[in-house]
Amino acid sequence: MRRSERTADASRPRPEGGRDRSPDCGQPGRRSGSRPTESGTRPAPVTTPAGRHPRRTALHPGAWWLWSLALGTAATRTTNPLLLTLLIATSAYVVAARRPHTPTARSYSAFAKLALAVLVIRLLFAVVLGSPIPGSHVIVTLPELPLPHWAQGIRLGGRVTAEGLLFALYDGLELATLLICVGAANALANPARLLKSLPGALYEMGVAVVVALTFAPNLIADVQRLRAARRLRGRPDKGVRGLLHVGLPVLEGALERSVSLAAAMDARGYGRTAFVPAPVRRTTAALTLGGLLGVCAGTYGLLTAEGGTYGLPVLLASVAAALAGLRLGGRRSLRTRYRPDRWDLRAWLVAGSGAAVAALLTLAAARDPEALHPGVVPLVAPTLPLWPAAAVLLGLLPAFLAPKETS
Repeated sequence: MRRSERTADASRPRPEGGRDRSPDCGQPGRRSGSRPTESGTRPAPVTTPAGRHPRRTALHPGAWWLWSLALGTAATRTTNPLLLTLLIATSAYVVAARRPHTPTARSYSAFAKLALAVLVIRLLFAVVLGSPIPGSHVIVTLPELPLPHWAQGIRLGGRVTAEGLLFALYDGLELATLLICVGAANALANPARLLKSLPGALYEMGVAVVVALTFAPNLIADVQRLRAARRLRGRPDKGVRGLLHVGLPVLEGALERSVSLAAAMDARGYGRTAFVPAPVRRTTAALTLGGLLGVCAGTYGLLTAEGGTYGLPVLLASVAAALAGLRLGGRRSLRTRYRPDRWDLRAWLVAGSGAAVAALLTLAAARDPEALHPGVVPLVAPTLPLWPAAAVLLGLLPAFLAPKETS
């Protein structure tokens, strides 16, 4: 090599560290981000900052459902519009802070629109059908239609009072808050992961729902693709004729996917169960069915003022019976879970924060019913009770404790 060439090579800028990493210098096959080994190179594993798999950092979906259902239970213990608005704001803040970037996470806005529609319909019923609440502040008087004698107690039109509208607003806002809390659970918890966490006794039902949730987006995509193709060809894509020409190919594609899925599941041994004695099967059915019926009865008792004494004991005993039945029913399932979701300390804290809100508002409804159920006759403005409002703010803990899922 001539002296001028060596001088030009020496004056070439080199990367930090003093070694030339250009493609014509160094080991062949080296790539950025790979680790050298004795036999060559291998890509670096993708890990989180804590060194764990990305899915292991996600919160158990059951914790989100327990938290949201507890907030919904708290909403059923009060008709105070200030507390109900605070519950809605709490769920909205947690959803905005911890909602993952998935298609199902956008369902919160749909539940909010549904809750608003329920509130408007409840007010319309109070205006058209009247309200049982007597009132002296008449807003408007509508033409009243006469009804037959067998429809006594129902009227169409008549006086619309401020007391009746306010009572309907409180009642509708309670149901709207419950719907928004359920929408928060749908936005925060991955439904596929939740169904995969079901016990072994409900394995077949979980697989069926997971398949339905997986195929539903494909059906929507097929409909959009076929309608776009018909529009490009200048053919109608609306009406009965367009529906028939679009629906038949969609059903044909769904049938083909179903047959392919059935063949794949059969090849992998789906449906294989273990032998369980007949007495165990009968005991499992009795415990599961009786427990689920008892859960419905206990929940109804908790949500009504008359059944508050027996509601909680019946609910606890029924939950224990249903869990025992599901535990016994899991013996017939011969399967393992790949990377199951762990119920860790954060899941306990998230579920416990919602349970604390429900318990404290239940206690407040028993000790100070006037603050949690403001009256409308006489017409007075509702007040915000301090310690029940502080109890509702405990529902904000998941916004700071739970990790945010990236996918």
